[in-house]
Amino acid sequence: MNTDTINGAATDFGGKVKEGLGVVMNDKTMQAEGQGEQLGGKAQKAFGDAKTSIDQTVRPLLDQARQFVKDRPFASAALGGVLGLAVLNTLRGR
Repeated sequence: MNTDTINGAATDFGGKVKEGLGVVMNDKTMQAEGQGEQLGGKAQKAFGDAKTSIDQTVRPLLDQARQFVKDRPFASAALGGVLGLAVLNTLRGR
């Protein structure tokens, strides 16, 4: 869990409390603010969850790539050259 997930959950909870107080006090403005905070908290929590998911997926791939480069520097250089030529040819329209 990262800080975005935690802060988003806390903001969502705070918004629920604020909305509940608005209902009890019959304050429509407070209810709307609470709903807005809930929406913002849910968005921040979703962003944090996505960030965690990407980190868990991409980090092992990057570690494998680093290890490949470390173990096989010449093969890595050749692969980089081939990929570079492919990108250049694609950009030139060939």
